[in-house]
Amino acid sequence: MKKIAFLGLLVFVGNVMFSQKVMTRTGEIKFEASMPAFEEIAAKNNTVSCILDESTGDFVALALVKAFKFKAPLMEEHFNENYIESSKFPKSTFKGKILNFDASKLSSAKTVYDLEGDLTLHGVTKKIKTKITLVGTADKVNATSNFLVKPQDYNIEIPSLVKNKIAENVKIVINFILQPK
Repeated sequence: MKKIAFLGLLVFVGNVMFSQKVMTRTGEIKFEASMPAFEEIAAKNNTVSCILDESTGDFVALALVKAFKFKAPLMEEHFNENYIESSKFPKSTFKGKILNFDASKLSSAKTVYDLEGDLTLHGVTKKIKTKITLVGTADKVNATSNFLVKPQDYNIEIPSLVKNKIAENVKIVINFILQPK
């Protein structure tokens, strides 16, 4: 019995020692849905959580929707109440994997990887594929990416009155500085 307990302890300690996770709770997501000749439609969220498991390449992020800040308070109100319905759908998540990720190859040089996973927004989950750029130092990993989403793919209704003022493809930009937890 003691041998089994000892082996169990060794497996647990080994998993803890070799499972390196880096994370942030102050990640940044920006989005822009502006059209030329119309008012800027852009927002930023600086309170995004993200975890990268360096042993597997698993990459997850969580953003509270109400934390997106706009230049115009009325635009922020419309975003939360009429479009994204943040009281009904308070968070957006991404769960995915950085393909062919190798933590030992992280360096101060930019390395581009494929990122695939499920983006959940407005209660709808869709698969996305994009590129992610990683830069590593001794104590952190900087992860940046950008991709496009279509509001209609996530059942976000745009009233016909403003449809021509909002881009069909919304540009999403992420910037996470991840550190060991």
